[in-house]
Amino acid sequence: MPPLFLAATPSSPEIDFRFEQHTLSIKGESYPENAAAFYGPLNAAVRNYVETCHDAQITVHVSLAYFNSSSTKMLFTLFDILNQAAIDGNRVRLNWYHDEDDDTILEFGQELQQDFTALDFHDHAVGD
Repeated sequence: MPPLFLAATPSSPEIDFRFEQHTLSIKGESYPENAAAFYGPLNAAVRNYVETCHDAQITVHVSLAYFNSSSTKMLFTLFDILNQAAIDGNRVRLNWYHDEDDDTILEFGQELQQDFTALDFHDHAVGD
């Protein structure tokens, strides 16, 4: 499977999924005009990818400075797919990066940790 790479835009994050290395990175800001159209292909690719994984070590890096409510819904879908992959026997590490002063992003990460308990969640506060 060739890597999936989408360059960041002012309103959408960079997506870098290297399937062969089992590494997904999402970084930037996320408030695309149509979050379902933006995240739909990513979620479909991740769903297809995890169907081929058995006992894999999958690493996910998420570093979003801002995301809107429609992006939140699509991110929950993504994390649900990854959580199910972990339940199915894969090891999924979620590295959640946020500015040390950003309580909103911190709290969203804490909510993810509570909602998707099969993920190996690691919080990373980043200073200026």
